[in-house]
Amino acid sequence: MKKRWAILLIGGLFSALASGTALATPSTQIWIPSTDIQPYGTFHLDLDTYVRTRKTGGSYAPIMYDMGVLAGVLPFKKVQAEVGVDYMRVGPQADGHGGTSEAIDDAPVYFNAKIAAPEDAFFKYQPAVAVGIYNAGVRGGDVFHNTETDISYALVARTFPYVGRLSAGWYVGNGGNIFMKDDNIQANGIGRTQNNGVLASWDRTISEISDKLWAGVDYQGGNNAFGALSFGASWNFSKNVALLVGYDIFNKKATGGQPAFTTQLDINLP
Repeated sequence: MKKRWAILLIGGLFSALASGTALATPSTQIWIPSTDIQPYGTFHLDLDTYVRTRKTGGSYAPIMYDMGVLAGVLPFKKVQAEVGVDYMRVGPQADGHGGTSEAIDDAPVYFNAKIAAPEDAFFKYQPAVAVGIYNAGVRGGDVFHNTETDISYALVARTFPYVGRLSAGWYVGNGGNIFMKDDNIQANGIGRTQNNGVLASWDRTISEISDKLWAGVDYQGGNNAFGALSFGASWNFSKNVALLVGYDIFNKKATGGQPAFTTQLDINLP
C-alpha cells in the first residue's frame, strides 16, 4: 500500500502516569514502515489519532495526535527517496492536565527519511528494498527527557499472486532513550535496553470486493514502546484520499501501554 508515518512514540512511557505511544513515520503499513515510497514531486499529508481502548490506573491515557507531511525527492525510477516531518501532541488527560510526557510536549517535531528500490527495478524477481530512519527527534539530554529515538531500519518485500505482499526486516533504535527500554521507570533505575527487533507484514488490495479496499497486518518485535501487533483496513475515497482504521496491540503493557484504536487520514498532493 502507500501509507503514512504514523506510529507513536509516547508508548507506555510511564505506566503510573497512564502514558501513550507514538511514531514519526515514513510511508508505512499500519504501524511499521513499508517499502513504499512517495513519488517524486508529490506530497503526502496525514492526520493520525491513537485512542487507548482500556484504562491504566483507573483512567484512559490521553489521545495521541500525529500530523505530518512527506515529500518524494528523487527523480529516478529505480531508486527513489522521501523525506518527512511530523508534529505530535498528546491530548489533555481526564483531569484537565496536559500530556504525560514533558519531553514530547516540549519537542513535538520529528523527522524521517527513506530510500528504496521497487520490485523488479534491477532484475526479474528482485524484491523491493528500503532503508530509512524515523522518529528522529530534536531534543537530547538524559534518558528520561530526550526524544531522539532515531529508529533505523532495512526492509525487503515481494508481492505474490493471490497471496499479496510479504515484507520482512530489522530495526535498531537509540538504546539510550527511555522508549527503547523493556520496562517503565522503577525504584532502582530503568529496564534493560530493547532497541532492536524484527519487522514483518502482510498486505493486499482486496480486489474481490473492491479495488479501493486494502487490508494489512504488521508486527514490530521488541519489548519497548514500539513493539506491537497491528491490523487494519483502508478505503480509498478518491485517487488522493484514503482513510485507514486499525488496532494496535503492544507487546508489553509496561512499555507500550494498553491497546489503541487508530484512524489515519491520508491525502496525496497533487
